[in-house]
Amino acid sequence: MTPVNWGILGASKFAREHMGPAIHAASGARLYGVASRSGDISGFQAFALDCVAFTGYEALLADPEIDAVYIPLPNHLHIEWAEKALRAGKHVLCEKPIAMTAAEIDPLIALREETGLLCAEAYMIIHHPQWQRAREIVQSGGIGALRHVSAQFCYNNASDLGNIRNKPETGGGGIPDIGVYTFGSTRFVTGQEPIDINAQITWENGVDVKAEVAAQFDGFSFQSMVSMRLANYQEVLFLGEAGHVKLTAPFNPMVYGGAVLYHGDAAGNITAEKFPSANHYVLQVEAFSRSVRDGVDYPATLEFAKGTQAMIDRVFAAAN
Repeated sequence: MTPVNWGILGASKFAREHMGPAIHAASGARLYGVASRSGDISGFQAFALDCVAFTGYEALLADPEIDAVYIPLPNHLHIEWAEKALRAGKHVLCEKPIAMTAAEIDPLIALREETGLLCAEAYMIIHHPQWQRAREIVQSGGIGALRHVSAQFCYNNASDLGNIRNKPETGGGGIPDIGVYTFGSTRFVTGQEPIDINAQITWENGVDVKAEVAAQFDGFSFQSMVSMRLANYQEVLFLGEAGHVKLTAPFNPMVYGGAVLYHGDAAGNITAEKFPSANHYVLQVEAFSRSVRDGVDYPATLEFAKGTQAMIDRVFAAAN
């Protein structure tokens, strides 16, 4: 099997610690090169010895050996470099949020169609078996009629004001960073879009640091709280008339805690399904590489990303 050669635009900490190792470990993928402004990619060459160093992003995009590009740049640069990569003939996997508004994704969809290349948001959680299992249970009626979804995702970076998430000029804020998970995961499991949205947002220095969202979907209510100013916490609950599904490490298992899905039935019995070895970053790279190599459908489409971003846009509008 010929591996897909990957390049990374930017030597970010997240790319060094998570996506770089994932590309290196993934079946059917090879970490070919990394581009940085300085040309220093020693953090990647520590585990991928033959990884090529590029000085400047354009140099990486010009290399004909690279098939696919992963983009972990600050949020406000995602659309610009995704378009440049597509025009350079590269498949694109771009960190979330892929855009700052839903309307910005339309030209990217058009460019994807024009080039015939794969372009997707790096929405890794839907590749994890706990989320695929949650969708299977809910959509098959395993908890009866779904009536409520509750989702929380919090961390505290108040002491790191230089972080791009705390800067409005780089597209920072808690909703773009982690609201994408509470909103998108609900859409993924249920296959539905919100009908009505209410929101309260706390702002600091031009970025949202806490957001409480209440929404109504067809047949069920939704409550989300995301914050960059509270202790580390995450949990998602799907509550139905005849049972529930609860995920206690839904968004970054193996970092926050082990991936466990609790399924409760109408009689009060609760079963726990554990996924101790699943790495959603590796699974994401393998799925993307299969799509590039074999032409199979990729589950995290730009259209799905646009739906989540449209919900984010509505949350900001509701709060204002």
